[in-house]
Amino acid sequence: MGLMMAFGWASIALCIGTLLRAKIPAFRKMLIPASVIGGILGMIFMNAMSAAGICVGVDSSMYTSIVNHLFTLSFISISLTRPPKHEDKRGKEVLRGALGMGIVWCLLYALTPLAGAGIIALVGSDAGMDRMYGTLIPFAFTQGPGQAAAFGALYESYGWENAGSVGVTFAAVGFLAAFLFGIPAAKSGIRRGLAKNCGNLSETVLRGYYKKEEQTTYMVRDTTVSSNIETLTYHFALIGLCYILAIGISKILGLLPGFLGNSMEGLMFMNGMYAAYIVRWLTKKLHIDFLQEDALQGKITGWTADYLVVCAFMAVGIATLGSWLGPMLIECVVITALTFAVCFYFGSRFGGKNDFERTLGLYGTATGTVPSGIALVRIVDPYLTTTTAVELGMMNLVMLLCTPVYLVLLAMASGSLRFEIGLVVMVAAIVVYLVLLKLTGTWRKKSYFWNGGNQADGDDIL
Repeated sequence: MGLMMAFGWASIALCIGTLLRAKIPAFRKMLIPASVIGGILGMIFMNAMSAAGICVGVDSSMYTSIVNHLFTLSFISISLTRPPKHEDKRGKEVLRGALGMGIVWCLLYALTPLAGAGIIALVGSDAGMDRMYGTLIPFAFTQGPGQAAAFGALYESYGWENAGSVGVTFAAVGFLAAFLFGIPAAKSGIRRGLAKNCGNLSETVLRGYYKKEEQTTYMVRDTTVSSNIETLTYHFALIGLCYILAIGISKILGLLPGFLGNSMEGLMFMNGMYAAYIVRWLTKKLHIDFLQEDALQGKITGWTADYLVVCAFMAVGIATLGSWLGPMLIECVVITALTFAVCFYFGSRFGGKNDFERTLGLYGTATGTVPSGIALVRIVDPYLTTTTAVELGMMNLVMLLCTPVYLVLLAMASGSLRFEIGLVVMVAAIVVYLVLLKLTGTWRKKSYFWNGGNQADGDDIL
């Protein structure tokens, strides 16, 4: 009943968010997703009911758990989707953007926990908040609510109480930062002439839904006979199969010695990804992969993302965090400013015609998720005529370079690695990422295009 009540309240929040996005001009102009609007309202509702002592059948801890599971499901769904087959003649340009944005993202992944630990050490001691909690910030800002909940749960398994709530709260604030500062930056770029492909966003995109006469695209094609099994049922069944398989993979990885086994066992979203790849390989070998409809699988991924965001906001328990809330907000403000500065410094130096679009996409991704980044890009490139959206997708491969950082953070949280040594390792990682930016040619002088120039070749730099 608790799970269904959580689903019900989150659904109400999404419905209200959809209505407010369509009716309130400010929300339309800012392109704030219904999940963020509904999530903020849901957070207010949950905390107001808790403060009044009114039971609504669910609490914030339930939403933290839901976010964790939804994130695993989203990774499974993404991994079950076959990559699109397309030819892009601008391969060199796309590679540069993906490398530049991906490496800067990794740089922030190592830089923000250093800054976060220092901030909490300075302002959190009086509130009884350990500096280790400050290192949760990269899982929330650069990765999103799913990883924040997943890694927070791992921290809790090492004895750090309420780490999941701390991580999810960081993630919720990160979503707000993405739009509150990203949208004004986009509009400023348009005024300065940095956005070469901007146009008027259609009323359909602004309001966030299609009118009856605009509904010309069908969602999916049926791959199964509904009297036997519904196509949607089959796709959810595959996800359930992968989830059980992921649990088995987790148990096997849990046999590894020390903190590595505990950590790998707890990373269900990664194990879900492995399981999905195995299932996708098996369906291909058995010649039944034709039963999968990629468009439908993409819609399921979107479904998990919408509920994941709204539940992340509703997982924020102000009473649970208590006196920690002040230091956490200070950390979020500082990390937002740091992220903005790093993204806009390096973004203007990638050396391409779409550096401004890349910068907005990188900032949105580094404070929220990739969809947040794409939402900001659409403000200055509404029809996605540049390669930025493709680059944001490809940069996920480059993000794997952050693996040593999160292993170090988990080792620090588990007590297997001294805190000070872990910080030194992260400093070393930052140096490595800076060197990689130079070696890949994605850290250059400020480009003409950033100053509103119109050179024919994006490689021309000052």
